[in-house]
Amino acid sequence: MLKVKHFIEQSWLLIVASFIFGLLVAVTYASWKPRIDQNEKDKLNNLMRFMITDANSFEIAVRDAEINTGKGKILKTNIYKALYTDGRTLGYAFVAVGSGFADKIKLVIATDIHCEKVFGFKVLASNETPGFGSKITEDFYTNQFKGAPATELIVSKTGDPEIIDDKIITISGATVSSEAVVKIFNTFIAQIKQKLEEQGLI
Repeated sequence: MLKVKHFIEQSWLLIVASFIFGLLVAVTYASWKPRIDQNEKDKLNNLMRFMITDANSFEIAVRDAEINTGKGKILKTNIYKALYTDGRTLGYAFVAVGSGFADKIKLVIATDIHCEKVFGFKVLASNETPGFGSKITEDFYTNQFKGAPATELIVSKTGDPEIIDDKIITISGATVSSEAVVKIFNTFIAQIKQKLEEQGLI
């Protein structure tokens, strides 16, 4: 009987301790969330500005655009328009997400005002294998997208990466990650263009 009583007493201590710990975690997260959100927003703006260098500011052109990522899954993303100092639209940018080799890959993709030519992409978040999949951030790979048509892209293991067209040459030792980025492009680009057309923006 004493053992049962002792067990109950110890269990209550564990429950109370767990509750207090969980509460502290929740309070800490709540207090840090505004700063985390602002840091993510600043990083997004910096990456968009890096690709559309003449932009003075970025505004949401289409909020929560619904993108069908396959198998009935819908992902919502904002489409931003890049504005010059006089208010002219210079291009569009959006966040695109898809599965990589190790985890999700989150990209920021920029296009021209007609969504016909890609200005480029930057990696917003990725956990791809260091030294292999992480090479999707390197110039050899990213430069192939600068000026590429905003249409269905093709993955190839051979070819000249200096030629800018719809063919993207994979990274040696990181074929899966290379293909993942192209798949993200192909999933999002056509649907983004459709959303812009529906809003009369292009």
